[in-house]
Amino acid sequence: MSANDKDDKDIEILVKPPRHKGLLLWLRNSFLTGIVVSAPIGATVWLVWSFLRWVDGRVVPLIPAEYNPETYLPFAVPGLGLLIAVVVLTFLGAITANFFGRTLLGLGERLVERVPLVSSIYGTVKQIVQTVLSQQEQSFDTVVLIEYPRPGVRAVGFVSAPAQGEIEKHLGTDVVGVFVPTAPNPTSGFLIYEKRENLIFLDMPVEAGAKLIISAGLVYPNGNGNGTQPEDSKRTA
Repeated sequence: MSANDKDDKDIEILVKPPRHKGLLLWLRNSFLTGIVVSAPIGATVWLVWSFLRWVDGRVVPLIPAEYNPETYLPFAVPGLGLLIAVVVLTFLGAITANFFGRTLLGLGERLVERVPLVSSIYGTVKQIVQTVLSQQEQSFDTVVLIEYPRPGVRAVGFVSAPAQGEIEKHLGTDVVGVFVPTAPNPTSGFLIYEKRENLIFLDMPVEAGAKLIISAGLVYPNGNGNGTQPEDSKRTA
């Protein structure tokens, strides 16, 4: 081997990385990809399983032992409590849909209204549930940018409903309520009333806006409303 060939081989060794580094990089990328794929699936399975266990733990003990299938089986039946709860709620809804059920429900509500503290709680919860489940009312159907918490700063919010009653009387017409959730926990937030003309309406579904808030801005919806990472986060990942 000549001196020039030896020099060329030494240069190739210095420039070309060893193969084991390429293998380590492949293993690292495969491991991270496995986490990305399995984490949503695992979290979903864990949440569903936890919810089933929570419902079963509160409904199954109420079933008499002679009617409980788990009494005659050598194993527990996952989801039994949820199934019974669905059947009971459906049966209750069918009963209250007729004249007798509505009369009985009205009598119970009149009795509840006479209890000072209980009547306030019952009325508030009833109004919230009816608003959320009503097919005629659309809650949180629009994502907006609102100037909050100070001028020049914008926060992501959801339009809830137009102002009514005393609020409309004091603030005027064309005022809507905007729920501004906190990130990354959207269950808490602030209710702000603002004129429509001061809001910036975004062309994105509510689900995409929720993903944006939960991810603290790391997942931004594309044109289809699906979450995508910003280009800067892709490059730094």
